[in-house]
This record gives sequence, C-alpha cells and structure tokens, in this order.
Amino acid sequence: MALYDMELKRVIKKINSLNVRNVGLQFPEGLKMQAVALAREIEKQTEATVIVSADPCFGACDVSDRKMNGIVDFIVHYGHTPLPLRYSIPTMFIEAKANVKIKDYLEEALEQLKDYSKIAIATTAQHLHLLDEIVDFLEDNGKEVVIGSSRSTRKGQVLGCNFASVKNLGADVYLFIGSGNFHPLGIYLFTKAPVLAIDPYSGDIREMSAYADRILRIRFARIVKAREVTKWGIIVSSKEGQYRMKLAKEIKKLLEDEGMEAYILLMDHVNPDVLLPYMELEGFVVTACPRIAIDDSQM
Repeated sequence: MALYDMELKRVIKKINSLNVRNVGLQFPEGLKMQAVALAREIEKQTEATVIVSADPCFGACDVSDRKMNGIVDFIVHYGHTPLPLRYSIPTMFIEAKANVKIKDYLEEALEQLKDYSKIAIATTAQHLHLLDEIVDFLEDNGKEVVIGSSRSTRKGQVLGCNFASVKNLGADVYLFIGSGNFHPLGIYLFTKAPVLAIDPYSGDIREMSAYADRILRIRFARIVKAREVTKWGIIVSSKEGQYRMKLAKEIKKLLEDEGMEAYILLMDHVNPDVLLPYMELEGFVVTACPRIAIDDSQM
C-alpha cells in the first residue's frame, strides 16, 4: 500500500470531465517524489500535458495559480486544504491522506499522558481521517477529549500560520499527530500549554517544551539585538496568500519616523541566500509567513 492516497482516479476523472489540455501539479516538499509517477499516469489516461511546479510549496497560501496563469488550465494541489482565497486558475485540493497506523503509538503515549485528564487533539491535512480513531482510543482509556475548529481550517486541523483550532479549549495537554517540529512548536507557542507530538511514520513521541524553550531563547536574543539596528530591510512575499505590501509601507513609515533607514524587498521565496546581497542592511522585518522569523531566526 502506498504511504499516501493521491486519489489518482478522482484526479483523472476530474481532468477528463473538464477536457483540459494543460494541467499543473503542485506538491509540498514531502510529496514531490510522487510527481513523476502521477504525471506519467495522468498523461496516459487523459489528453492533458502535465506541468509540475518544481518550486518550494509551503501551503495553500502558496498555490502556483499566478505563476502558471496562461500556462495551465487547471491545477491539482496536493497536501493542503483550501484557504478562503480567490485562485486565478481552477484548483483541486487533494489532502494526500497518510496510510499509517496510529494505535500502537497511542498505547505508548498513554504513559506520558497519565497525569492529564483533558486532552486536545490537533493534526495536519494528511491525518484528519485518523481523528475519530484517536478520540475513541483516548476516551476508552478514560480521557476527556476536545477538538476545535476555525473558519479557515477543518475540525482538528492546524496550519503553520493558523492555530485558531486549538484556541480556548481549556485542555491540560495538546496531542499533535504528524511529523516534524514545525506544527507542534506552533501549538506550544500559541497555547503556552504542554504539547506531546506523535510521529506516525517513525513512532517518535516527544514533549515539546525543551525544544520550544531553545527556539524562544534564540528569538529573544534576536529581538534584543534588533534594538541596535538602524538600517532595515522589510521583506514582502509575492505569494498571494502572504502578500502584505500595505503593512510593509506602514512599517517603513514607522521606522523612518524614528530616524532609521528602511527599504522594501519583494521576493517570492524568503531564504537566507536571497538576502546575502543586502548585507548593508542590519536587520530584516518579515511581513510574509509569520513563522519565518521564528523557525528561520538564524538568518
């Protein structure tokens, strides 16, 4: 069985029903290894030519509709659920559900959950289908379980930039299902409550407080150092879901009113290499994804 359900039959049916000639495929980094196999099957079973977006993709805020405008008629975007944005090209979102077993890892996590009675659950798009099983297991083991939601996410879903679904749940601990530290770190910073993360791929179970404390120390050190900065670069992302030029101009005026220099830098993908030519600037303000200044603070 494949690790992810790419819903190929549904995608092909949709493409054939629309009779489109050029289809864009877009994936987050963890799913890009599926791109060639999917493109091969789509071109075999439809009349469409497939164009794969090879650029980094960080979420539904980062759909390639503007880049692919005039190139493709339809986009299949994998790994995320849609945001309330207007996409310039018709876009089909496929969650890419993970074919993983969770019960054994939940059994192992019970020891670390023994001192908590009320547990909130959160996860990403790939694991939303596991929530019912997780709730049943925890309730069968005497736990009270709460799951929140928000206007722009599914029930129990968190995004790297949106943790509204875990707001005001009154839980003793937050249980995150998924890989990596990105999302559970965000939950910890948002809730200031204990967070236990279960990786359903590796079986790793970790408590986030020590890692979060290290990140916060780095963050606070950067803030202290920023007090000495007099020349600023204000970063604006051209990604549709992250574009905030109005805010950048407001920040520029505030800094200039305080006697500082400030210059707006427009870019698609924010990363340290892109900033290297601008080392005359002493500090940067990020108006794009709010997680950049936290997770990439070494920049």
